[in-house]
This record gives sequence, structure tokens and C-alpha cells, in this order.
Amino acid sequence: MKTEHAQGQQVPQPKTAAEVPGPAVGNTMTREYVQMVGRMAYVWGWPMVNMGNRSTAFSKLPEPGLIGGILPAAFNGATMLTDYVNPDQRAVACPNQDVAYGFGVSQLDMEPIVFQVPDFGDRFWVYALYDQRTDEFSQIGKAYGTKPGFYLIVAPGWQGEAPAGIAAVLHSPTQMVLTVPRVFLDDTAEDREAIQPLINQINFYPLSKYTGKMQPKDWKKVPVFPAPSSSGGGETKWVVPELFFEQLPAVLKNVPPLPGEEALYQWIGSVLDAAAKDPVIAQTLKETAIAAEQELMKSFLQWRHNGRDAGNGWNSAVNNAKWGTDYLNRAATAKSNILENTPEETKYFYRDFDRQGEQLNGKNLYSITFPKGQLPPVKGFWSLTLYNEEHFFHKNPLNRYSLGTKNKTLKYNADGSLTLYACATSPGAEKESNWLPAPEGTFSLYIRAYWAEKAVLDGTWMPPQVEKVK
Repeated sequence: MKTEHAQGQQVPQPKTAAEVPGPAVGNTMTREYVQMVGRMAYVWGWPMVNMGNRSTAFSKLPEPGLIGGILPAAFNGATMLTDYVNPDQRAVACPNQDVAYGFGVSQLDMEPIVFQVPDFGDRFWVYALYDQRTDEFSQIGKAYGTKPGFYLIVAPGWQGEAPAGIAAVLHSPTQMVLTVPRVFLDDTAEDREAIQPLINQINFYPLSKYTGKMQPKDWKKVPVFPAPSSSGGGETKWVVPELFFEQLPAVLKNVPPLPGEEALYQWIGSVLDAAAKDPVIAQTLKETAIAAEQELMKSFLQWRHNGRDAGNGWNSAVNNAKWGTDYLNRAATAKSNILENTPEETKYFYRDFDRQGEQLNGKNLYSITFPKGQLPPVKGFWSLTLYNEEHFFHKNPLNRYSLGTKNKTLKYNADGSLTLYACATSPGAEKESNWLPAPEGTFSLYIRAYWAEKAVLDGTWMPPQVEKVK
């Protein structure tokens, strides 16, 4: 493309994306080159392969139900829990114990999905809808003033017409969408009873089943399906390194590139094309994936490699659930604590070490003191959760895994401050109401501030230090 000056001189103009050449077909590729592209592609694609494999697993379910009797799951729908998540589940790392969760995967190329919003009154709630990149594309919840009614989720480029009674249409950036409703639940018998009628009105279903009338569901009466095989105490292995590069082409096909990613897709695609024709290149990619899982992804289970410094020894997520091209933080969160909310919905803080920089260990007693008037400033709720080294709950006789807004028996100090304790053995009867039981070994701490005030979001407020009690 050329443009002429007034004097008739031709000046080259910038080329369009279509005019810029990509990798040449049949390029010679050294082992080192394939490894370089493969490692980058592994970190970039890990979250999307993870989500794709969840969709494949859920697609085998005949109806909404509980996997293994504990994990809510559905395909082209969602299943709600009627209490806190079971501590035995291993499908999602870092769950909270503050809400009744829902969970489901839908493929919008099959059919749009309708979801119901009941009148939650003053109770905090949010429906997080994620695309295959793990970006949250919805703004549905109390913080947004969402009205009760019916809403429609549609695929990219959908040109249909929403039927009467649909309050709004949400366009997913990808064909796959993962839905996670969260409804705040006090840790009391009274609130467990009060929340049931609300939960029963939460429902997701294909557009063909829409009637214009609420379709309640008794979520205490759902079928139980076998749990997927799992080894060890960590998260279900949604990404198998040996299969990663066999599954990545589906991501390139089903997840359209973000603006500016076209060249990246071509670059990765050229190596995948070469691997399809050359078993040596295919084997190199497989070996690269296995090494990258151990050398890159595994490190993200340490909170110092997740997010950035948030003060007083805590780290915090960056761009959570709206990653764009922030591939580092997207991969770190997908490995360690997938499916976070956006910062405006939830601000997260986490740590593995005490004030002295020593690994938290249940053999020690730790105190976390919030000065008077310095609890996390939120419009929703807050909590402090304790996880084992695999980012799951440590089962304990108190069945207690977090403390915060939901707990009505916390004891405050005489000066109005609040001290919470973490250790493997009881800190004593006077402190037991404020105690988070820990494993005998390694553990981590995690603060959630739901619908946080500005002071949390801009860093004016910082979580307190974690002190080892001598």
C-alpha cells in the first residue's frame, strides 16, 4: 500500500495485519527452538486447556448433580450447593467457606443459556461467568444492583432475538462458559434454613426450556455421579502434560485471539503443524510440557510467585479474572486458585510466611490482629481462610476452615481489636472461638474482601502482619 505526496512522491504506509507474513510453512525447527515456543505456549495455554478439559468432563453428565456426592456440576446448566463446600472436594483449589456455591459448564455453540435471579434482599450474592480464558465477562450481583428476573448468555457473534421476559443478554467472548454463582451464608443453623428458598430459585438451563416463569429446583434432591480419578491431595489433574499439545489445537480453534494475539496464534500454530508431521517435534513438545509443569507451573503454588507485594508480607492478585494478555498472572492463578472474582467483586490477599519470613507451620502458634476499626473495609463480607500446602482445607474436628463476617461467636479484645489464631493444637478455651485449626506441617493464609471499599482496592488498607507467638 502506498500514498502519494502532493509532489507525487510515493511513501510506504504501514501494512495491515493480513499483509504481514507469518511463519513460513515447512520451516526447519531445531529442538531448542521447539522447546522455547513450547514452554511459552504451555504457560499461555494452560488455563484454557484446563477449562476445556473441565467442559469435556462435565459434558458426560446426563443432568445437574453432585460428582462424588460433593462437587456441584452440570453441563449446559448449573448445580447449587445448599451449604458450604465439602472439605473433601479436590476439583477447585482455594474454595471459600463463606458462600453456597453453584457450578456448571455450558457450550454456547449448542444453545444459549438462560439463568434466573431471585430477589436476594440484603444478602450478598454474585454470579461469576467465565470464558475459556478464565476472564469474568459478567457484572451480575448485588454490587451491580442486578434486578430479579431472567438473563440470557449467548455465544460470540450471536444474532438471535431474545424472547420476551429476558432482562438482559450477556455475550460470552468464547463458546465455552463456566458459571459460578456465590451466595453469602452465615455460619448458623438459622441462616442455613433461610437461604434454601433463595438457592432453589437459582437455575441455569438451555433457552429451549425457557417458559417465562421461574423454574425452581430442590437442590437437596439431585443425583450423585462418580468422582473422577485423582491421586494425592492436590487439585484434580485437569491438565495432563503428556496430552497438552494434543489438546492445544482445539484452544486455537475455539478461542478467538484477542487484539494483537494473531501473530502469537500463528507462531504457536506453526510449531503444532510441524509436530503433526514430525514425530520428533511432537515428542520434543511432550517432553517440554512435562518439564514446564514441574519447572514453571508447580512454583505457582507458592504465593510469593502469585500477584505482587500488597504490604505487611501479603501478596495480592493482579488483574484477577480480567487478565487480557497478562499471561503470567493468568497462569499463576489458574494453577493455584482458579476462578477468582474481579477485584471490584473480591480482593484477595495471601501468604505462606510469618513476619520473620519463615514458612507457616502448624507446630507453631500464630496471631493475626486487626486493630480496632481496621477490619477489612467492605460492603459485602470478609474472611480469613487457612489452606494446607496443596491449597485445600485441612479437615479438623471443628469443621472450621475460615473466620470472618459469617462467624457470630468471635471474641474481641478489650481495646476493640480482633485477634485470630492459627496452629495445629487448640490455643486454649478462651481463644478457641477465634482459632483456625492448621495441619501439623506447612499451611498458608488467605484473606477475601468481598465488595471491597476503595481503601482495599487502592492499597490504603493493608492486612495485618502474621506473628509467631513465643
